[in-house]
Amino acid sequence: MSEDRETRLKRLRLRSWRRGIKEMDLMFGSFADEKMAELTDAELDAHEILMSEHDQDLLVWVTGQQETPKEIKTALSRVKTHYFTKINS
Repeated sequence: MSEDRETRLKRLRLRSWRRGIKEMDLMFGSFADEKMAELTDAELDAHEILMSEHDQDLLVWVTGQQETPKEIKTALSRVKTHYFTKINS
């Protein structure tokens, strides 16, 4: 049985706020609260793939210590842009 969009958004929101590294909680959680509902189904699929990555990997990609894999680059860029715009305003 597949889940409806609202259930999927709630599940991903919870995962966004329970990452493990506080910096990732703040980045992904604020994105989930403010922008995730606006994603298309295809963008939500990409975001879910991004959410399956380990926090330690996400941290080195966000900080630019390593290049972000092309498969998740757009999804991560969306989250980073939201977060850095928010904290710089």
